Amino acid sequence: MFELLGIPPQALFGQVLLGLINGSFYAILSLGLAVIFGLLNIINFAHGAQYMMGAFVAWMCLNYFGINYWAALLLAPLIVGVFGVIIERVLIARLANLDHLYGLLLTFGLALIIQGLFRNQYGSSGLPYQIPPQLTGGQNLGFMFLPNYRAWVIAASLVVCLATWFLIEKTRLGAYLRAATENPTLTQAFGINVPLLVTLTYGFGVALAAFAGVLAAPIYSVNPNMGADLIIVVFAVVVIGGMGSILGAIITGFGLGLIEGLTKVFYPEAAATVIFIIMVLVLLVKPAGLFGRTT
Repeated sequence: MFELLGIPPQALFGQVLLGLINGSFYAILSLGLAVIFGLLNIINFAHGAQYMMGAFVAWMCLNYFGINYWAALLLAPLIVGVFGVIIERVLIARLANLDHLYGLLLTFGLALIIQGLFRNQYGSSGLPYQIPPQLTGGQNLGFMFLPNYRAWVIAASLVVCLATWFLIEKTRLGAYLRAATENPTLTQAFGINVPLLVTLTYGFGVALAAFAGVLAAPIYSVNPNMGADLIIVVFAVVVIGGMGSILGAIITGFGLGLIEGLTKVFYPEAAATVIFIIMVLVLLVKPAGLFGRTT
């Protein structure tokens, strides 16, 4: 059927794979943004810089300390998450009673500072990060060649996204998080340390961004601008899914990545703007987003 349209099947499935890979990063990053916005009501503009930090920490672990990819996959989110906790305690917590615009401006400034520091130290040309030996090569599926590392990225993203959804929606800790979002004063009256919960939630959202950065390091070059190039698209994904919606971030992230990949096959000229066109249409029909709640 696709050959009748003049589209080779290999090109179609290749773009579908690329769309799923991009969707994996969209889903994890928008999930982190949704988690942070859901509890802190802060639009974390530093999210792209924290994603970049995850990739750089993995690169530094390998090149400075000889720590391999698998250990870095655990260490980098932990290190960057601790950095996020410090940022929340020292800076963001001071803006808790102010207009949300101040939090947006603060995190935007943080993003510029972080990117500038890394650019001054490492330049903008990009640094290579090798695929781990266990995931080199690929599988010939007949209709396409599937690189092992790309398959791993998609599978790991799905597992992390679903585990996060389960944690927030189906566990007691998640119930505490939702209660603190709805009524922090009443939640604290029941003996729950809401400020600590808020701090750890921000650190967890930052750690998700760093995890995505480690996954991206072997695919894209590790450079200070990698987050800046992605964060605008991720914000569009979050708006389409619904600000603060965990399920919306996951489904919309993967779905829009796939749509973007298919657009590159059928109408390449619109590939760079299709997500933003969808955002405009969704906001016209449902301003709260596909899975968002009107407040």
